[in-house]
Amino acid sequence: MTKLDDIILGAGSKFVTVKFIKKDGSERVLNGRLGVTKHLKGGACTVDLNRFVVIYDVKNEGYRSINRETILSVTLDGVTYE
Repeated sequence: MTKLDDIILGAGSKFVTVKFIKKDGSERVLNGRLGVTKHLKGGACTVDLNRFVVIYDVKNEGYRSINRETILSVTLDGVTYE
């Protein structure tokens, strides 16, 4: 089976729901998209893209970095992968 972070990266511009463990240890569910560039302000990305997936959170209207190792499940096109 494909790794969960690969499913997210393969989603393209589709909406994806990601359930993961935050840095403080709490669980979070995020609904967002990859490839959103409308809100970028310039500058270089300082996030280690080998460890994190950067996704645009549509509810909170901001970019979020998700640690690839803490992803619990991904929902894409109505199918949930764990």
